[in-house]
Order: sequence, then structure tokens, then C-alpha cells
Amino acid sequence: MTTISEKVSEKTTRPVSKRVSQTVFDGSRLRVVLLVDVFDGAQQQFLEAYEQLCSQVAKVPGHVSDQLCQSIENPSQWLITSEWESAPPFLAWVNSEEHVDMVRPLHSCVRDTRSLRFHVVRETGGPSAEAERILQDGPRVGDGVIRHALTFTVRPGSEEKVAALLSDYASPEPKVDDSTRLCRTSLFMHGNRVVRAIEVRGDLMAALRYVAQQPEVRAVEEAINPYLEQDRDLNDQESARIFFTRAALPAVHHVVAEELVDGDRHALYYPARPGCGMRLAELLAQHDEAAAEDSASPVLHSTVFQRDDVVVRLVEQRAGTPVDADPAHALTALLDGDVVRMHLLTDRRSPDA
Repeated sequence: MTTISEKVSEKTTRPVSKRVSQTVFDGSRLRVVLLVDVFDGAQQQFLEAYEQLCSQVAKVPGHVSDQLCQSIENPSQWLITSEWESAPPFLAWVNSEEHVDMVRPLHSCVRDTRSLRFHVVRETGGPSAEAERILQDGPRVGDGVIRHALTFTVRPGSEEKVAALLSDYASPEPKVDDSTRLCRTSLFMHGNRVVRAIEVRGDLMAALRYVAQQPEVRAVEEAINPYLEQDRDLNDQESARIFFTRAALPAVHHVVAEELVDGDRHALYYPARPGCGMRLAELLAQHDEAAAEDSASPVLHSTVFQRDDVVVRLVEQRAGTPVDADPAHALTALLDGDVVRMHLLTDRRSPDA
């Protein structure tokens, strides 16, 4: 498991291509905003749990400061803001088993949470040591699509059964609500590992909740339950929460070479050596930035997903071009096995995505 002290490149500003719409690797400061809805009457319990958590978070490498705020209009609404030296140390912590254990006391007093992460682009006032407060060098332009993935493993010997179940189910309606829509869902498998890549326009959490509630999806999730290596009970809120927390595979980098061009979609799995997942993802991101600037490159766009030592690169390439499974010789020292192309189970796209 990746530890929360995992390092990436030195903490300096790194020029980022204008083609990059999302990255955690530019070295700039990170502001995390957590919106919390507390059960009525549980405010004191929540405050005590936060104070215990706060003292633990203060010792996490990369953490700078945090604030706890309560709404002046609704005492059930709270806001936690924290500042981090950069995104990688925060992601290494929030995706760790240490984080799962730290936040467990909050679950009994919290109805709902929503986490938002922002790089700091501009600020006024603050410390005089500006050299230590690295800011994002400019705005990035995206396409309004949020990219996320989930990954889990199934019991050895059940791969064919699970692949059949995941390949054959009806897609839910793409419209979640007036502001959120499912754009594309791709399911991949290699060995006993499953990766579900999701593209959403609007609110990611609303989309994930919506999908989980759809009968056709729920039936498939229940059907694969007996084959999962990590037990879960979808009827138990705490069990489901812990499972999907551990299954989250965040997008850490996205770059586009050519917009509005369809190609062949591939998922490549990079088995990282213990403790090397974040650094491996950073090198892949740098490679794909260079590829996006090269008119001869077959890469149309690329997303790198990473959690602990699981690294997946989702690549859209010009139709008919060979898959570039090993994009950088520098990766060899960080790999704990061969790079493999994952088997595509389904790729479903909304007609108007």
C-alpha cells in the first residue's frame, strides 16, 4: 500500500501544456473544501470527532492548515477547508487506509459530505514568503467533463463469470437531473482486476448515486457480490461507503491532442512497485503531454488514473494505430511487472455526449 509520505518530483512549478485540462502534478498549492451535513442534534459529537481528526491530520506530510466553519443560517451545515503544499500528498493521504480509519468516527454523525479540490491560482495578502506558496500559473481550459474510475478485484477463478455479468446489462438513462448527465462508461478487465471508467457532465457524486440506484445496475452489482475479494453489503450504508471509498481510482491527469475526434479506446494497466504509484503516474502524464504536442503521435487524448500502486492509463488513439504499451523507458525502475492492455468489456456512450 502506498504510504502518505510518498514523494513525487521536487516541489517546484512545472510548466504545463495548454492542452492539459486536468493535472495534480504542477506543484501548486491545493485548497480542499469539504461540505458536511450533520445529523440534527449531533453537532457536539461532530465537533469532538473533528478535533480528534484534526490533531492527526496536522501530522500528515504536506498538510499546511485547516479551518472548521459552521453555517450562520443552518447549524447542520458545516464547512472544513484545508490547505496543502500540493495535490499529491493530499491524494496519497485521502486515498490511504489511514484516512479510512481516521474518518470512521465521523460516519455516525454525518448525513452527507461533498469534497471539492482546487489549485490556488491567485491570492491576496497571506504570508510574505511568496516563494514557498507556489500558485497555478494560469487557468486551464477543459470540456466540462469530469473523469473518474472505480477499480476492484474478484476472486481468482471467477473472472469469466464476472466478465459475462459485466458485459451484459442495460445502460441506465443518461440524464441524471437538469444539470448532470452520463456521457460515457467503459468497463475493462485484466486478470481479476476490473476498472470502470466514467465520464460525467455536471455533478459526479450525483451521477454515481444515480447509477447505484438504477435497478439494472443494482442487479449486476448484487450478482457479482459473491465473487468480490473485498466483501460488501450494498444494503448496509457503512459497508457500501467503505467499499466505494477503497474502489475510487481518481483521474490525476488529462490531456487532449485533438478535440472532437473519435478513435480506438484502450486501457493500459501499469503495475507499480510498492510506493511508486504516484511517481509512475507523473511520468506517464509528462509523456502524454509531449505526445499531445507531437502531430505525428497517434494519441488523441489520454487520462491517467492512480490510487496507491494501481495506475491505469486510458488512451484514445487514432483508429488502427498500434497501442503504445510502454511510453517511457524511465518507467522500468518503477514497474513491478509488464504493462498490459486491459480487455474491453463494454464501452457505452450517450448519443449526445
